[in-house]
Amino acid sequence: MLQQAQVNRVLLTLLLTAGISVLVFGIIRKTDSTLGGPVEVASALTTEQKAILYQGATEIPFTSELLHEKRAGTYVTAGCGEPVFRSEQKFDSGTGWPSFWAPIATSSIQLVSDTALLEQRTEVRSTCGEHLGHVFTDGPQPTGLRYCINGKALRFIPDTVTSTTAL
Repeated sequence: MLQQAQVNRVLLTLLLTAGISVLVFGIIRKTDSTLGGPVEVASALTTEQKAILYQGATEIPFTSELLHEKRAGTYVTAGCGEPVFRSEQKFDSGTGWPSFWAPIATSSIQLVSDTALLEQRTEVRSTCGEHLGHVFTDGPQPTGLRYCINGKALRFIPDTVTSTTAL
């Protein structure tokens, strides 16, 4: 008889092959120190976050708690916890969504053609397939890009300041 971990791996492979995120079903367990230990990722997400991340929904503008976040830190995806943006690349675009002029690295995101609204746009996804938002060519220098990201698709992890004690 297959053990639960083997069943989970088989399901993950099948679902990812079909282009469906297994996180929706709450199968993957992940250790997340910011949430206090092992959590089921899907159960830690709100219904709105699941709709944004796995169904491509968009949050209402100006509703994200991260819109006015000013502290230094890293923005990770709300589901997989993948680091995707840094506070140094964030700017106020006036659009109502957190905006960045670049990701942490080009390899930290996927860009996918999106014609859902009868216009050509470029969708931004995490490396594990979560919908984050869209990228536009009206951003500031040095890239001229505006990564317009659903704040509820992200979690913010502030940089920690460690003090050292003199011996």
